[in-house]
Amino acid sequence: MSTEDKEAQEDELLALVSIYPEEEFKRKDAVPGGEIQLFLDLPSDFVISIKSDSATNSFIDNFENTVSFLPPIVLNFELPPGYPSTTAPNFTLSCKWLSPKQLTRLCQHLDDLWEENRGSVVLFPWIQFLKEETLDYLNIRSPYEIEVPSNGLQSWTQSPEKTFGAGEWPSLDKRAIQDVQSASVLVRCILDSNEAQEQKAFDVRQFLCNICFMEKLGSDCTHFKDCEHVYCNICLKDYFEIQITQGQVHALICPDPECKSIATPAQVKNLVGEQIFSRYDRLLLQSSLDLMVDVVYCPRPSCRTPVMQEPGGTMAICSVCKYAFCIYCRKGFHGLAPCRVNAEKLVELTKEYLAADDKGKKELLKRFGQLKKVVEEMKSNEWVKGNSKPCPSCKVPIEKIDGCNKMTCSGCNQYFCWICLKILPQDDPYKHFNPPQRCRTR
Repeated sequence: MSTEDKEAQEDELLALVSIYPEEEFKRKDAVPGGEIQLFLDLPSDFVISIKSDSATNSFIDNFENTVSFLPPIVLNFELPPGYPSTTAPNFTLSCKWLSPKQLTRLCQHLDDLWEENRGSVVLFPWIQFLKEETLDYLNIRSPYEIEVPSNGLQSWTQSPEKTFGAGEWPSLDKRAIQDVQSASVLVRCILDSNEAQEQKAFDVRQFLCNICFMEKLGSDCTHFKDCEHVYCNICLKDYFEIQITQGQVHALICPDPECKSIATPAQVKNLVGEQIFSRYDRLLLQSSLDLMVDVVYCPRPSCRTPVMQEPGGTMAICSVCKYAFCIYCRKGFHGLAPCRVNAEKLVELTKEYLAADDKGKKELLKRFGQLKKVVEEMKSNEWVKGNSKPCPSCKVPIEKIDGCNKMTCSGCNQYFCWICLKILPQDDPYKHFNPPQRCRTR
């Protein structure tokens, strides 16, 4: 290798290292060369669909989605001793969503660019062409249909006739590789790549937080995908922590009063940390279980695991401690023997307990361990019934302490009228109380 060629190769590789981030360009250590991943700039609202010649996957046959990014075109190259004075780089061109025929056309154009620039470094013209002109050169427009052969990975390690069909393979370049194993793998790769690149683009943009009214980088912000509202992580962290501390785990929504976009568990965990997220996760599970009529809790104080009741049965078995118990008396399951405390008996015992004196109450509680819990639940239910009304949206009981009759549900944040329980619009909830729409039950 001449000194001029060696210096030209080293300068070109150093330039690539300085221009592209490490996750996009990797320089080889053993030989002069490297691998670069090129993400194309797609037009807005770019629609793709997957077409597979396999007749076994109806979901893939119907797959269609709008994307901002596609998986990269990968240029893998090595620089021979005669480059750039006399010899072109050795390369392969691979992509998951371009067919071998399309990749062959790109390989041929890279050869043409080398001929035009023979004697000069050519990696930059190659990269510029692939990144900026591929879509026009291959006449790719939205909607774009991706064809995936049922035999998966297209590589010349197989028999060309077997892979591409007789009479077709000589027109394909052995440097062109459609490196995808199946249509289902391609779908997952496209969705993952699009999400990762969208996050990368989001991280470097500036956004105005509508809570603190300061501009922050996207990497310091969180956005709600349904509504696209963006808030800085510091403000959103404080907001979520207050809600979780107060037990309002169903209120982790976009802070915009007119928006109902729900934060994902991953967003909550990234913002509040492990300890507070554990409380959030526990309360969320607890609130869900409390709404399930077929769930009871293991009566062992050291366990308290939620247990699903068998339909029509009276026995429940804890999945953790394996304790089999009666769902009525919470004692060890007594088989065919009649339960001392069934549903009707509990009602009678509750009435007897409420009418008894202190000594009689203590005696009943001693004989029937579950009676205390039932009595407390009945008292609680009676209080709730007498002092609250159900939210017309989610049915959570709401207590009115003071203020006007426009209520806000602590469970789902829905506005409603305390008098007639009508759901009120988010944009103007007070319109309901003004003439001529004044609440008619006042």
